[in-house]
Order: sequence, then structure tokens, then C-alpha cells
Amino acid sequence: MNLHRDDPIVAIATPAGRGGIGVVRLSLGCWSKQEIAQRFSAKLLGKGDDFELVPRRASLASVHAADDAVIDRGIALLFEAPHSYTGEDVLELQVHGGPVVLQMIVARCLELASSLASSLTARETDAPLETMQFATMRLAQPGEFTERAFLNGKLDLAQAEAVADLIEASTEAAVLGAQASLSGVFSDAVRALVDQVIELRALVEATLDFPEEELDFLEQSDARGRLARVRNALQALFDRARQGALLREGLTVVLIGRPNVGKSSLLNALAQAEVAIVTPIAGTTRDRVQETIRLEGIALHIVDTAGIRELDEVGEFDDAHDANAVERIGIARTWDAIAKAHVVLHLVEASSINATVDQETSVEDADIASRLPAHASRRTVVNKIDLTGDQARVVSALENDKCAEGTPRKSRIYLSAKTGAGLDLLRRELLAIAGWQPSAETGFLARERHLTALRAARSHLEYASTHADQGDRMLELFAEELRLAQLELNRITGEFTADDLLGEIFGRF
Repeated sequence: MNLHRDDPIVAIATPAGRGGIGVVRLSLGCWSKQEIAQRFSAKLLGKGDDFELVPRRASLASVHAADDAVIDRGIALLFEAPHSYTGEDVLELQVHGGPVVLQMIVARCLELASSLASSLTARETDAPLETMQFATMRLAQPGEFTERAFLNGKLDLAQAEAVADLIEASTEAAVLGAQASLSGVFSDAVRALVDQVIELRALVEATLDFPEEELDFLEQSDARGRLARVRNALQALFDRARQGALLREGLTVVLIGRPNVGKSSLLNALAQAEVAIVTPIAGTTRDRVQETIRLEGIALHIVDTAGIRELDEVGEFDDAHDANAVERIGIARTWDAIAKAHVVLHLVEASSINATVDQETSVEDADIASRLPAHASRRTVVNKIDLTGDQARVVSALENDKCAEGTPRKSRIYLSAKTGAGLDLLRRELLAIAGWQPSAETGFLARERHLTALRAARSHLEYASTHADQGDRMLELFAEELRLAQLELNRITGEFTADDLLGEIFGRF
């Protein structure tokens, strides 16, 4: 028994600051359904020892100090175990939202609990003496109420994380996604996938346990077909989770290019505000400037960077040219931002553009492109079309057969940050990269932890497929990779038991 997890806990449940209403929440842990919990509530609310709160019924009550002075009047609500958020007896005090009032009530709860725990005997509470020695109420740790909900089976791990995501959501789409995860949409999809893996594992394990059957297992059970369906389902779930991660975290879009190509002007145009300084002087931007915009509920973190040019163009640093040192630092920070980008928008001037999509505008721009990270989506933005008379448009290399099949899409967006022509095309391109579809159902939110687990499970299924191709002699390795894939999937929801597999095997006898 983990005594720490059974301690009665208390915390202010409403945000810091002043408000009309504040909530103090208590989860009574090992006190649940014991006399000490009833006695604590009675003394806290200034009632007699025979007082008892009716579960789920609001009661007008006063919170009393040690000298019986009233700290505040409000509503007391008891949620009896196991029908509460944490699965334990939960007492909520809804009082006035002044920070001092709330702190006084928390202090009173701790003081009263300490007094009662030291005065009551184990005999009076039907609790072991060693339990009573550690049962004094304490302040809750961050997230501990939700942690107890997970430990007591009220939420799985993905749902518990969705609680935090719902609180932190900054867009309507993020709210809907977090609510979908909290309601179990993501968890149900993971469990459905686990069930398929378990079914296949059960067949393999039964074959290994009864080798005298001498059956061509892989052929007769359609194991390869089953595995292919599992892999397809996993890939579909991974794609949805990846979009859920983008919905939660947003897309980091970095603007790069040589000095004076219009990066700051494009940032201002997308943000519809004068976020960055714009002058005709090359190298005006010396540091990263970031602004977050939202398109269809997707957060786009737009990062303007210092113009990239060769360091020998900048000049050596000395006391007389300290501006050169600043520019060098700015260029270094530009590459640091590029390394963390989801999308890189490489700006070039329309006056220097080549006719073909698969070539860069200059040796310098080609060098920049060659150094971009492989993980980031890249688009070339042809700016200043107002000076050349070009039309706003998107030209894709795939459409012109310039890229081999399966290679990342490489396209150019022709626009003018000054006039706004083509900006809508760029916005649509960014939404497409994020995977947004106007008619798509609301997805769920996901975290990098979930993506890591799904990638690992996918890798194990790939190994399983390799073993399956080598025939029945590799069944043990086939079974082991399935087990590891299931373990990775179970990490998402926090389920690590193998009892489900045992039940599936024995249920087939």
C-alpha cells in the first residue's frame, strides 16, 4: 500500500486571483467512508458530531476557524466514493473567491485534520495504527486530483492528459479535440487496435503451446493478412494522432531567405499587424521575431529570422564593426530556429526567379536549401510579384512531374506581401500541411509521447511482418514482436497487464 497516495489532500481548485466564487477541493483518501471524515466535516462547518452531509446535495454552510469564528459562508458539496472525480470521498467548498479567504480555509483544513488525526485512535476509526500515523491531510501536488482519478480507474492515462489539454486549450478546435480525447475517442481507438493484436497473439501463442498439431499456422490462420490489417489500422491511427499533436501544439513556421527579400513584411501581412520593423535597409531584422496566428483553429507560430548570407559577406568582428557581430549572432539563431521548424518558408524575390520549379534562384539560395532539415516541410515563397507583374499562384513540382513519386512535395507560392495578393494561397497551403480539411470530423488531441509509442509499435509490427515472411520457424520471434507492439500501445492508456491475453487464450479452449 502506497501511503502517500492515500493521504487526504486539499487545494484551491480555482485559478489564482480574485473572483466572485472560489473552490477549495478535498479528496479524503484513506479517510473515505470513515468516522474521521464525518467528524472532520462537522467541525469544519461548525456542526455537531451527528451532522452528516448528504452526498450530491448542496448545503449552505459556514467554514469555522479554531475559535469558532466564521471564515466564510458558502456551499458544501460531498461526492461519495466511488462516485467522484478521484474515486475517493471528495468535499468541495464553494466560497467567495478572495485569495486570502481561500488560503485561510486551506490552512484551517490542514490544522483541523492534523488535530483530529492525532486525537483519534485506531480503534475509533477502524483503521490500522500504522495508517493513522501517516494519514494527516496535506496540500495536493500539481495534478494530483487527476492522478488519483487515473490510479483509481476513473480515467485512463490518455484521458488524464486530456484534462490538462482542455484547460490549456487556446482555440475552439483544441477545446473540441481535448474533449474528444477526454471522452475516450483516442483511448477507444487504441484499445480496438490492442484487441486486434491480442487476437493475433492468442493464435500464435496457442500454436506455440501445441506444436504437435504440425499445422501451417501462417497460411491456415491468415496471420499475414491479419497482421497487414493491424498495420494499416495502426498507420491510420498514427496519422490521426499526428494531426492531433499539431492541433494541440500548433505548427512552427520559420521564414528564411537572404536579406531584404520581404520576410518581415510577410510576417506583418500574415499577422495583420506591424509586428516586425520593415525598412529598405538589408539586414534590419537581427533576431528572431515570433507571432502566433490562428487559421481555422490551427495555431501557426510564425518566426521571422535574420537574413541569411555568407559570413564573409558580413565582415569580421572588431570594435569598430560590432554590428557585424550582431548580424553573425542573428544568422546563427536563424539556423537554430530552422532546426526546430515544422515548416520552412524560403523567400526569394520574383525578379530573380528561374522558370523551372526544381531549380533554385541562385547559388546562394541553393546552398540555403541544401542545409534545410529533412523533417521540415519546405515551400518556396516568391515575393514581390507586384514589381514583376506575375500572377498570384501556386506551382507544384509534382504537377509538372519534376519530383519523383514519393518525394516531398516541392512548390512555389507566388505572392506580394506588400499588396496582399496571394496571401490566401499561402494560408491554404499552410492549412494543407497541417492536415486541415473543412469537412473533416473533429479529431482528438495527442502528445509527442503518444506518437513515440505509436512509432515504436509500428516498428515492432514491421519486424513481425519480416519474421512472418520467413515462415513458421520464426513464430517465436513473430509472437515476441506482437507482444512488444502491444506493450507500446498500452503505454498510451497506462494499461500494462497481460491478463487480457490469458483470458483470450483460455477462452478459445
